[in-house]
Amino acid sequence: MPKQVVPEEGRRRRRPTRSGTVLSESLIVETALRMLREHGSAGLSARRLGVALDCDPSTLYRYFRGMDDLTLAIGDALIGQALRGWEPTGRWREDLRSVGVRIHAAYVAHPQAAQLTASRVTGRANELAADEAVLEVLRTAGFPLPDTVRIYHAFIDQTLAFAALDAASLALPRAALRADEDIWRSTYARLPAATHPRIAEAAPLLATRMVTSAYPTALDMLLESAAARLEVLGRKGPDADPDAG
Repeated sequence: MPKQVVPEEGRRRRRPTRSGTVLSESLIVETALRMLREHGSAGLSARRLGVALDCDPSTLYRYFRGMDDLTLAIGDALIGQALRGWEPTGRWREDLRSVGVRIHAAYVAHPQAAQLTASRVTGRANELAADEAVLEVLRTAGFPLPDTVRIYHAFIDQTLAFAALDAASLALPRAALRADEDIWRSTYARLPAATHPRIAEAAPLLATRMVTSAYPTALDMLLESAAARLEVLGRKGPDADPDAG
């Protein structure tokens, strides 16, 4: 049976830890993010967190039901970092692009944490705020509900999928990452046109682009497709069947 989480008002320790620290959910998440950055997912455990926070590991269960609950809180914290300071402009493409780029950047800034959380659904406050914001942007832009949900689904999954992919590369040991990137110059750039004409033709561009994230390009393509759909709906008029065409 999962441990009962103490309500927020009852979580604060009556006295600081030996190092003078007063525990909070945000402090635990920040410490976990630091441990993931420094030691990877294998280095994150209740015991090690307790050592880092100068508290008994069992104290953590006053804040989280378990390590998986902490993982969800970490993911939600990344989304919160992404949304901090964001305000809609009323220009739907600009707003969606901004949200997507911010979320992607927040995850790749913490690649080890991104690997743990990008595929998870937290149901927490920051995730709900992000979902509400994206749906609001699409509905306000004039997309019917079925199109809104379809585009939202593609937008969120694309953003998190690229975040996970790019984070996985960044989490590699530095030597392995350099070796992967060098393949585009050491192998692809040297393939003869006689056997691989299209690769040989594209090799200089591949060597430049393939070591960077394709997320901005993919995001722009998604938004262009959505804009084209909105234009079609506009030509059909407000009473048209949104599922037609």
